[in-house]
Amino acid sequence: MTNQAEMATSRLHLLFSVSLLYLCEMLSLSMAKPAYFARDFSVTWAGSHVQELNNGSSLQLLLDRSSGCGFASKNKFMFGRVSMKIKLIAGDSAGTVTAFYLNSDTDTVRDELDFEFLGNRSGHPYTVQTNVFSHGKGDREQRVNLWFDPSSDFHTYSILWNHHHIVFFVDAVPIRVYKNNEVKGVAYPNSQPMGIYSTIWNADDWATRGGLEKIDWSRAPFYAYYKDFDIEACSTSGWLSHCSSTASNWWDMPSYQQLGPIQTRLYRWVRTNHMVYDYCSDKSRYPVPPPECLAGI
Repeated sequence: MTNQAEMATSRLHLLFSVSLLYLCEMLSLSMAKPAYFARDFSVTWAGSHVQELNNGSSLQLLLDRSSGCGFASKNKFMFGRVSMKIKLIAGDSAGTVTAFYLNSDTDTVRDELDFEFLGNRSGHPYTVQTNVFSHGKGDREQRVNLWFDPSSDFHTYSILWNHHHIVFFVDAVPIRVYKNNEVKGVAYPNSQPMGIYSTIWNADDWATRGGLEKIDWSRAPFYAYYKDFDIEACSTSGWLSHCSSTASNWWDMPSYQQLGPIQTRLYRWVRTNHMVYDYCSDKSRYPVPPPECLAGI
């Protein structure tokens, strides 16, 4: 009974921590200037598969046999925080990928920060894959099974990017941290502004169980929904002078240069209980772990 009571108490503490962080996150976002699709984004491909809802404050993306679709921000940004609320494909979504990412669109030297939501067979958890490209070098995949059903309601997905680290958040819970380790010779994305992108597409050659599970097209079309776009970042207009200075940007203040105590606890909880793949632990790919893997948080 003692062990059960301790486990219950631990779960309550965790729930309280998540709730507190989420409340702080929502208060922060409520004070930010919201982005709107028509003003801040444009369709990049298959416009017939993208539908604005609620006067442009939300969006529906569609995937069928003929095509996926995508959209991108009209501007590029250099450091800051970008957030979206997304409701992912419901039901049997195996073989599909819904993505939200930042990209410098500079070919072989591109910088990119990825959220990729990998579809699943009904009854199995949704997996989110994150990746970091810097100066053209990627192959830094991590995968986490989400601890809730992301297709039943909207959830907030955020990327914090500053001079010190990159943090991927799910509902204010940090699921990945990539530190600036340039002193160790590890490239870090700090010289190229990036646009904000989202896409939905057929990736059944790799997305679910390494490509073993294919899309069930009898369930098409597949829908993903977006709302509450939030961009708190330096736009490309004047970014060289404005964004290179850390003094005037909240995301470079000391409290955002590393995880706080509650965030650290939640981050370790995710990695202990929900991480299913980490390139740092893949000895078949990296017999010697890459230097950034030894940096901690």
